[in-house]
Amino acid sequence: MNLTGNGRTTDVMWDKYSLVIKGQRVFIHSGEFHTFRLPVPGLWLDILQKVKAAGFNAISVYTHMALINPSPGVIDFNDYRALEPLYEAAKQTGIWIVLRPGPYINAETTAGGIAHWITSQVAGELRTNATDWEAAWQDYIQGIITETVPYQINQGGPVIAIQVDNEYSQTPISHAEYFAELEAVYHNSSIVVPLTANDPGEGRDWINGTGAVDVYGLDSYPQEFDCSNPTVWNPVVTNYYSYHESVDPSEPWYFPEFQGGSFDAWGPTAPGYDQCRVLTGADFENVFYLNLWASNAKLINYYMLYGGTSWGALPFPGVYTSYDYGSAIAENRELTVKYPELKREGLFLRSSPEFYKTDYIGNSTDGAVAITNSSAFVTLLTNPDTSTSFYIARQNDSTSMATTNFKLNVSTSAGSFQIPRVASAITLGGRQSKVIVTDYSFGSSKVLYSTAQVLYAGQIGDRDVLFLYGDPSQEHEAALTLTGTPRLQAQTASISSTSANGVTTLSFLSGIEGLVTIWDSSEQLILYSDTTTAGTFWSPEIATSASGDFANYWQFGTNTSILVGGPYLVRNATISGSTLALRGDLNESVRLTVIAPETVKAITWNGIPIPADATAAATLTPQGGFSAQLSPSSSAAGIVPPPLTGWKYANSLPEIQSNFSDANWTLANHTTTNIPFKPYYGDGRVLYGCDYEYCENIVLWRGHFNATEDTTSANLSINGGEAFAASVWVNDVFLNTSYGNSTNNRNILEETDDKFYFPPGSLLYNQDNVITILQDNMGLNESGSAIDEEKSPRGVRGFMLNTGDFGEWKVQGKVGGYTNYLDKVRGVLNEGGLYGERMGWHLPGYDTSSWASRDLSEGLPDAAAGVGFFVTTFDLNIPEGFDVPMSFTFDDSFQAYRAQLYVNGWMMGKRVANLGPQYQFPVQQGILNYSGANTVAVALWAMEPTTVSPTLQLTVDSVYEGGVGGIEVNNPGWSAEGRE
Repeated sequence: MNLTGNGRTTDVMWDKYSLVIKGQRVFIHSGEFHTFRLPVPGLWLDILQKVKAAGFNAISVYTHMALINPSPGVIDFNDYRALEPLYEAAKQTGIWIVLRPGPYINAETTAGGIAHWITSQVAGELRTNATDWEAAWQDYIQGIITETVPYQINQGGPVIAIQVDNEYSQTPISHAEYFAELEAVYHNSSIVVPLTANDPGEGRDWINGTGAVDVYGLDSYPQEFDCSNPTVWNPVVTNYYSYHESVDPSEPWYFPEFQGGSFDAWGPTAPGYDQCRVLTGADFENVFYLNLWASNAKLINYYMLYGGTSWGALPFPGVYTSYDYGSAIAENRELTVKYPELKREGLFLRSSPEFYKTDYIGNSTDGAVAITNSSAFVTLLTNPDTSTSFYIARQNDSTSMATTNFKLNVSTSAGSFQIPRVASAITLGGRQSKVIVTDYSFGSSKVLYSTAQVLYAGQIGDRDVLFLYGDPSQEHEAALTLTGTPRLQAQTASISSTSANGVTTLSFLSGIEGLVTIWDSSEQLILYSDTTTAGTFWSPEIATSASGDFANYWQFGTNTSILVGGPYLVRNATISGSTLALRGDLNESVRLTVIAPETVKAITWNGIPIPADATAAATLTPQGGFSAQLSPSSSAAGIVPPPLTGWKYANSLPEIQSNFSDANWTLANHTTTNIPFKPYYGDGRVLYGCDYEYCENIVLWRGHFNATEDTTSANLSINGGEAFAASVWVNDVFLNTSYGNSTNNRNILEETDDKFYFPPGSLLYNQDNVITILQDNMGLNESGSAIDEEKSPRGVRGFMLNTGDFGEWKVQGKVGGYTNYLDKVRGVLNEGGLYGERMGWHLPGYDTSSWASRDLSEGLPDAAAGVGFFVTTFDLNIPEGFDVPMSFTFDDSFQAYRAQLYVNGWMMGKRVANLGPQYQFPVQQGILNYSGANTVAVALWAMEPTTVSPTLQLTVDSVYEGGVGGIEVNNPGWSAEGRE
């Protein structure tokens, strides 16, 4: 092979076809996973096992600078910020990692991941060659390097590439030099893996010139990000191949981000993630992902494969707490309707090493492929070494829901002819794509052609095994050489066979459902099923007994696998002697079907021996076949969530009371700011929270003034980001609430400019009066059309009395700001400035025994506007060996309240009841203590002087017997130290 590398390692090389890892050609089949959105490190293995079980061999991972580098000079890789447990879990699972540390990552997260302290302390333009920006990211990148060097592939680790920043243009030169500076830091370290970039559009950036990277990639989201009309598609992009050939033909074709779902926005018309799962559902995966294959892409990462939760202050203002993303793996870690199609595709790719090196021959429009119906569109890829061909078919109009029938001319080792030869046609049922293979290998055997789809091809024990599938409403056909003495052959009128010149043509008529053994001999096993049944099968890899860094990696530690049908999830499999040990999850009784080496005589499921059904196994295959009934234990039925009762209540807005002192608050007296969006009006003072270390969550402002009889109003311009709110009092009198807005990312209002009138009797003439502003900060903006939008002016952009001047302004956010924040485990983004947060009322162990008893549904006393803290506790006793996803579910009514949900001290949800759409908040085991006491707190902000009546219940989403087990709880409790 004539390979290219970066001159720093030979473990990751490439040519125009694919990556070559440690001498082996590899198709990188990857999904995006952000560990910071699952802040329970013990559950990362759960996600990686689900990724691997779907046939993927890699993940792409953003790291979050704001969490890891919370203040100048502080680098924190403890707890969920750690990389080492992720790297170890990847090695254990056999998953490669493309690391994407930014510093800017976008990712619908606050400031695009840039540390909040930087947005106020750095004067220079971010993401350029500005010297103070360069100095600001050094510690973070050096920390990433230190953590990652020992886990690069050259040291036996999973990391095969590192991405430089994220979705950026190479012009002007200040951008290019910024990339060059980042690259120089990596090159002056022990980082040896290739550096990559992700072009946000077909901009030809980072291929050549200053800042160019080793491997270029293109991001693409063809359905965009509005799930309101989920059955209305944009067509596939048709120029991927030609674009790649025009800009980067000597490198493999890489998609660092291809659409795996969509984010969802605030607002009453936001469709919710279930709609996003329809927009990017199994038909989308089938048509659009195979369209990537047809462009000859060999490195593909789907964003997101698991989205997770944007807890605390992680979100940027355009999204709410859930980052489910409509992904194949839901926020609560359940497998969704999208997962089986990914698995069918993943197992095909794993089974098809001949597909890792293909030449693009042409398509049915340019004359390279001949078909009988122009309503279809077929692309031909051929392996130049083996002549194996892959004809990838879709509707010519990729949005079409019509049924299209056609025949295809193919060139094979047995000559050129039209297929199918017996069945009536190849059928595309609406939004469907297919791979038709010719001269395709399974083990030492060959398929001459197949219009049925390949789920699995390989060797199990001493036999070549092929598993084909197709929709039961269509006809399918395959031709191959059958060898060995048959023991079982399909006995059904729906399957016919004809033989000539040593090749048997199998025709599958419509109506076939379930698994059928087509051919069983001592040398071969041919299976066929409908598409849905194929999606219930798993193919866990059997690691070799030899230890080594890559023992669990397909192609490296093992090329051995088995087939298992039935269970909700098969996590892994091992063979010891004659016993096959399966581990996985069940949520219902299923028929277990196993195809294993003939040496296997006994099977265990999660350590328990499974009695075989010999009669059923005999109809499958007498050699390595196994069938049994598999049922979850009866204890699963007893898992019921406790009711949330016994609420205790305390007022969390003493700041409006006449005896409240803000003497210990921060004096807001700055007259300059590095934030480029300057105040609109006032007296020259800058009232931006981040300038005083209060960059996230709720911030309170108190403006003092001396009133006269002529003082009647104040003008305030308040900036909190899309969907924010700010309530205003003068002394103890509620004035009004300013509302930011979003309606599914339309009608966006990220700041307000209102006049607040002082009611009669609200002022103290010739005395000190105080305006109190309770302001929500919805996160800092991502990069946008304006320079340095990440430096968002969250706070008060204008303040003015109708007459007279303000005296002191005081500001308070979370205790300690970003330099001396108290909660080092949950981190800098967890808390805000509410009085109850500053006192630590949200933390486990705070004594509420002296508080009033008041149910959450009663809202605040006297129907007042304000903030109250509601706290209760409950016990869980979930048996070991169960994975039980749970959610906290509010009422779904529209009311004038905002609520922050704390579970064992973690801010796991922000409910905005006047906007929506989110009212259900999944909370993971590890945040929840499944074997003991739990504390839930709700900070309820009534935004109007009217009764609000939220309800909250703990709900069980599903019960699975299995899981990864051993989930540690790390929820530090209340301490008086440092609290007000």
